Amino acid sequence: MGYFVYIIGNIKKSKFITYVGYTNNLEKRLEHHNSGKGAKFTRGRFWKLMYYEKYKTKGEAISREYYIKKNRKFRNLIKNKFK
Repeated sequence: MGYFVYIIGNIKKSKFITYVGYTNNLEKRLEHHNSGKGAKFTRGRFWKLMYYEKYKTKGEAISREYYIKKNRKFRNLIKNKFK
């Protein structure tokens, strides 16, 4: 069993929005986001998986999630690949 750090994206009114999170079940988590049961920020939008990484431990995943959330340069690089 592993943990995933992921970036999901949504385009709304020509604005590209991203969200970073971690989970141990990527498919189920994306379903939650798209059904309105995910994080409050993600409700009411349709999300697509843009990027993910897999880690062995929850601690590693949380650490990487924190890094990606704070690193706007990395997130913008991922955004630009999808524009």
